[in-house]
Amino acid sequence: MKKILLTGGLGYIGSHVCIELINRNYDVVIIDNLSNSDISVMDRIEQITGSRPIFYKNDINNKLAVKKIFRAHSFYSVMHFAGLKSVSESVRNPLDYYKNNIDGAINLLGVMEEMGCKSFVFSSSATVYEKTQDVPLKESSKLSASNPYGQTKLIIEKLLRDIYESDKSWEIAILRYFNPAGAHESGLIGEAPKGIPNNLFPYIAGVATGRFEKLTIFGNDYDTFDGTGIRDYIHVVDLAKGHINALEAIGNKSNFLILNLGTGNGYSVLDVLKEFEIVSNKIISHEFVERRVGDVSKCYADISLSLKLLSWRAERDLRKMCSDAWRWECSRLN
Repeated sequence: MKKILLTGGLGYIGSHVCIELINRNYDVVIIDNLSNSDISVMDRIEQITGSRPIFYKNDINNKLAVKKIFRAHSFYSVMHFAGLKSVSESVRNPLDYYKNNIDGAINLLGVMEEMGCKSFVFSSSATVYEKTQDVPLKESSKLSASNPYGQTKLIIEKLLRDIYESDKSWEIAILRYFNPAGAHESGLIGEAPKGIPNNLFPYIAGVATGRFEKLTIFGNDYDTFDGTGIRDYIHVVDLAKGHINALEAIGNKSNFLILNLGTGNGYSVLDVLKEFEIVSNKIISHEFVERRVGDVSKCYADISLSLKLLSWRAERDLRKMCSDAWRWECSRLN
């Protein structure tokens, strides 16, 4: 069994990738500092898969701790999810984001090179694209991050490209997410942000359960069919499966890939709200306020390259995203 290291493996994306790796007979080791995750996810992963990954409570910014883990295992590849990920928080605390995300990646890659592990799958973001471009966004679209979070992703992407150019024995996949949503269909794991959610789905779910008073919708005068912003939401399980396909592709077909992971379609804020009302049988209280600075009317992916190179496409629709997210939210309450 090939052994994979997941950094941030108990977080929202990482935990779902962990399950899909186990389902495909990979051996998984997780490192997570639990800053935005919970150790109880280990039990839930075991409950779903019947297998319990090895876990280390450490931070990738601690290079000695990372090196010790590498000395204890022979890793086939590293999937890197660890990092701070709030756009608004990055604007308030840019130094924290540059130090944590970039220094952490440099530490990790340095240890990998030293230990001879040169397969790397990176969790990037659609925030690296310049916002003023026409949609759908292609991997060749112009890059220009507009916030510190996006800048850290872009800097790490450039670092990975330089590493590969200097040493073609590396195998690297850079995966640009659009908007992960939903949860595992078991209702055992899902998105559980600490504090006020930054993403639409957990906030709507919180309104439906009464944890939050109402949903604030930023702008209803965009050039879209209902006036609200359109985004490419992708079910987290589809996203996780895309990672495994990318991991296998860089091992078999191509040593360096940059790919969008999305559905190729856009859903408006009101689309999501109305669908969530149907699956939850709740009225989602909401109010419209002024647009946020920097938001665009439409943002969704061109996924033709992922289909061609990974033989992968998202299979779960908006109804499935909402129903799984609602099942997870009810499970959390219980």
